[in-house]
Amino acid sequence: MNKNELIAAVAEQAGLSKTDGTKAVDAFVDVVTHSLKKGDEIRLVGFGTFAVTERKATEGRNPRTGEKINIPASKVPKFKPGKALKEAVS
Repeated sequence: MNKNELIAAVAEQAGLSKTDGTKAVDAFVDVVTHSLKKGDEIRLVGFGTFAVTERKATEGRNPRTGEKINIPASKVPKFKPGKALKEAVS
């Protein structure tokens, strides 16, 4: 499912116009992004948790040349599905 399909599904499910569906999906993405940038965690009971974790700096290798390269530490977003979502998918 791509973003346009998600917008159409949200609009239909909530009884909204496509324009309002677009606003709802965009607002959700913006709120999640902004909260994760601040370092907050978002818990949606039954659905899952959005959080930011830190990756340590590591040393890797360039697959073409075999040369060692340093991979810097970084922060990455993670999603952990909730129990209800896991059960619905299984």
